[in-house]
Amino acid sequence: MSQFTVSRRDFMRTAAAISAVAAGQTLVSIQPAGAASPAKVRMQLGWLASNGLLGEVVAMKKGFYAEQGLELEIVPGGPNVDGVAGVASGQSTLGQISSSPSIMLARGAGVPIKAIAAGYQKHPYAYFSRKGKPIRSAQDMIGKTVAIQPTGAILLRALLAKNNVPEDKVKIVNMGADMNQLVTGQADAVVGWITNTNALKVLGDDRVDLMLWDAGIQLYANVYYTTDAELAKHPKELSGWMAATAKGWGYARDHQAEAVGILVDTFPNLDKASEMEAIGPLMKFAFNETTKSAGWGAMTKDNWAAQIKSYADLGQFKDKVPTVDDVMTLSVLDATTDIRKQVG
Repeated sequence: MSQFTVSRRDFMRTAAAISAVAAGQTLVSIQPAGAASPAKVRMQLGWLASNGLLGEVVAMKKGFYAEQGLELEIVPGGPNVDGVAGVASGQSTLGQISSSPSIMLARGAGVPIKAIAAGYQKHPYAYFSRKGKPIRSAQDMIGKTVAIQPTGAILLRALLAKNNVPEDKVKIVNMGADMNQLVTGQADAVVGWITNTNALKVLGDDRVDLMLWDAGIQLYANVYYTTDAELAKHPKELSGWMAATAKGWGYARDHQAEAVGILVDTFPNLDKASEMEAIGPLMKFAFNETTKSAGWGAMTKDNWAAQIKSYADLGQFKDKVPTVDDVMTLSVLDATTDIRKQVG
């Protein structure tokens, strides 16, 4: 099942499955010394742990959650874990997911979740090509072969539709696990996150980037979400989590080497050298002109409305088209404006 195609039946099936495995899930919790009886907040990931958690692990290590009377537990995701179902079924307080469409598609299918913050202001998803056959715009894809993963099909369709490029003018093939198809010439473009500096090394300097955002499909990434019930029952805890997380991301931006050290100590499978290369580009997505004025995690209703329209125009909502207020809320951001602006 593509992460960009969600039905209520799929959700109910995966919710039952995740309830069964939740008790055996590996948790990461860094408890600062001396913290007394903190309230536990469980955060479910959409995938495996990565540098998208830099702010969280720093906040855990530095005691920022403890300052708010909280203890954060991070629940890793993976290929057989539906993170959205884990949050919606009450197994976790909130979740982090790679891309904003997953939230609005789930809500359209009747899953009672809402986005509360955007960890990355611009989505790092991009199309990579070579300077000899550059793809700098959607129009440049005409007559070219573009390799994508199945989950990227709807993103490419949205990009082409936004730029009035007929789908039948672009040859679309399945992409493997790396950039090899571009290196060997089997494809004119491949896809990935521009923050994945380790995977992009094979392309060297002979690389042209076309950001999905710059082509007109302006999605959020590293989106944080929770349920309607949690928003109603635990606004204080969610606000405390938001304040501590913002502080952690601000510290990570200002102390990058230390932050990477904390990250790889927490998740030893990550490579320190690669993470040091990635943190600079990554921070440009977490912090920009928007966060300078509105603070870390900011998002707008106008952006969400544009996303919903793009997906509705492509017929992606199988049950109903959700409203902006269905898929997101500014309540937790508004409750933490002052501290978020301090690190914006």
